[in-house]
Amino acid sequence: MSLCIENLAIRKSTGEVLFSSLNMRVEKGEILTLMGPSGCGKSTLLDVIAGHLSDEFCYSGNVALDGQYLDGTPAHKRDVGILFQEDLLFPHLCVWENLAFALPDTIKGAERKHRAMQALKNISLTKLADSYPDQISGGQRARISLTRMLLAKPKVALLDEPFSKLDKGLRMQFRDWVVEQLKDANIPALMVTHDVEDIPEGSRLLTPWEPAHA
Repeated sequence: MSLCIENLAIRKSTGEVLFSSLNMRVEKGEILTLMGPSGCGKSTLLDVIAGHLSDEFCYSGNVALDGQYLDGTPAHKRDVGILFQEDLLFPHLCVWENLAFALPDTIKGAERKHRAMQALKNISLTKLADSYPDQISGGQRARISLTRMLLAKPKVALLDEPFSKLDKGLRMQFRDWVVEQLKDANIPALMVTHDVEDIPEGSRLLTPWEPAHA
């Protein structure tokens, strides 16, 4: 399984070009880091892959996952998981309910809570099962958010500056934990950031905004 971007060009409706010819391939178990300044189009690229591109933009080129082109495929059928800067947990659901929400519809009844509780046990947060997002720390919410994303069994993970809201000490700890979880999931992962400290050890780095790539 791999994520493949072929000759991708993204433009604003005003004519401004964000990408002119972007090519990349991310293999399963690999984390590719895409680095560039704020506002350069990193998140827009993730929107293209996930199928959430707004009408403000248009693109040409192809996005393929596991050899299948995603262009024209509805977002909810792409099997793309996204981890944002904000955790986006549902405030009206407790922690285990947030996790259960992500499980495939084929898992029914009490099995949903069982799977959610097992996931919490795996990340040593069982004691938070009945807590609500506003009752737990930012680091705990971040771990639960990633776990929820992975419970949905995505075929690719997209990470949109997921460490930027955490303080420096927690940031490095969480980064290393995220890398471990993604490698265990053995899926391709694409992370975008503007901070060199966010780059995971061993991650391949792509900087398409540098002059040499223009």
